[in-house]
Amino acid sequence: MANPAFNENTYDKFEQDGYLTPEGGGGYAQAQAVPQLAEVMTVAGTINKTLILFAMMFAAAAFTWALVFGGGAALAMPLALGSAIGAFIVGLVTCFRPKSAPITAPIYAVLEGLFLGAISAVFQTMYNGIVIQAVALTMGVFGIMLTVYRTGLIKVTEQLKMGVVAATGAIGITYLLSFILNLLGNHAISGFLWSNNPLNIGLSLVIVGVAAFNLLLDFDLVEKGVERRAPKFMEWYASYGLMVTLVWLYLELLRLLANLSRR
Repeated sequence: MANPAFNENTYDKFEQDGYLTPEGGGGYAQAQAVPQLAEVMTVAGTINKTLILFAMMFAAAAFTWALVFGGGAALAMPLALGSAIGAFIVGLVTCFRPKSAPITAPIYAVLEGLFLGAISAVFQTMYNGIVIQAVALTMGVFGIMLTVYRTGLIKVTEQLKMGVVAATGAIGITYLLSFILNLLGNHAISGFLWSNNPLNIGLSLVIVGVAAFNLLLDFDLVEKGVERRAPKFMEWYASYGLMVTLVWLYLELLRLLANLSRR
């Protein structure tokens, strides 16, 4: 769900190791004191890596999607579950070892794609047309938030960061508690989250909003990585982080649309 990949400590650690120009500038002389890397992070490079990861994710999703609609649901669902667990593990490795991102990010994209293809196919069989709506809305929200960020309509301040992180953490704790209670046979929270009452619809809209604001934090940290001359492998790490947020946003929109369809 929420994006665990991006935080200031990542860049601060690289600064301590001598890989980054210290935040706050210092000019050309200070930049020359930083060990010269063969290549550094760029916006274009990050965009290219993001496109590669999404291409891999869509290809994997197409496989399990076709499997479900081709009569192979009995195989697709265990594969999706295993892929979701694998994606979670690989995601943790990526978060704790950013240098491994050139290898782990593509693996994560494939595993996440296998999961999304199957789960999207299930939603499609239940609510015809819901997947294309969720994809279109995800792309629309991404475009809007990128425009908002680039125009400076909303500034990514420390207060905004703290608020978004706190809200994201609260959502994460709620989902974790729901998962644990489900294992114990208590479906109170999950039942509410999948209900179509107005309160839950409103809550879903708030969660979608929090996911959207996470994109602003992602954009800000990509820009800071470029400004601080982060190592080239951080392009993969940044792309992974954006994928995490967009997948979360897509799943939340899918849930919101499903609940609205039952009203």
